[in-house]
Amino acid sequence: MSEPSEDFDPESREEREVAAEAAGDRSDFLSLMGHAYRGELGRTSSWRTRIDRTTNWAVVVTASLLTWTFSSASRPHYVLLIGLVMLSVFLGIETRRYRTFDVWRSRVRLLEENVFTNALDPEGVEQSNWRALLSEDLREPTIKMPAVEAVSRRLRRVYAPLVSVLVAAWVVRLTVFTAAGNGVVATASVGPIPGALVLALVGGFYVVVIALTVRRAPRRAKGEMQAAEDTEEWE
Repeated sequence: MSEPSEDFDPESREEREVAAEAAGDRSDFLSLMGHAYRGELGRTSSWRTRIDRTTNWAVVVTASLLTWTFSSASRPHYVLLIGLVMLSVFLGIETRRYRTFDVWRSRVRLLEENVFTNALDPEGVEQSNWRALLSEDLREPTIKMPAVEAVSRRLRRVYAPLVSVLVAAWVVRLTVFTAAGNGVVATASVGPIPGALVLALVGGFYVVVIALTVRRAPRRAKGEMQAAEDTEEWE
């Protein structure tokens, strides 16, 4: 191991802020931005993989429960309700991961919009203070996307269809496989919980899911892909 230089003083400002020299050197600065971009892109890819893993589990669980429930007329209907609970748990985990993923994605988009697009087509930058914005975010990283928006987006992209399939399957299970002499309300009961209460809870849950799915609010996600017709609505 090499010995530290006698001229090196870790307490001096020049040594503590050695990277500040890159701010005044265009070549060094652009090289630094390239390394920063690759680092943030790696974090983005890592968190994207975590999100996909949760989504895969949600799809597998849904498919497994549907197959098992309809494999025999004696299967209890409330297994599908357990599936709704499990999907809610997956949605909560994925919402947290999605909000964290947005932190890294926002930095990647900031560099893409203000460095690489300007290099390819030098007609100006999207944010004139992008360096200050990036510096502030690196010094004090913060979650930028509200939890409600994250839930709404994950429902719209993945979980609303899965929930709808389970609810529809549950309704079919209650109506098609109803025992003779029992109504839908009586069949919907789960142990000591009356069927009317179960129906009300499932109905209320599904209404909340639909409300969050169709929710429209000012867009906070940075760099989120969207359909061309929605661009003007969110800007």
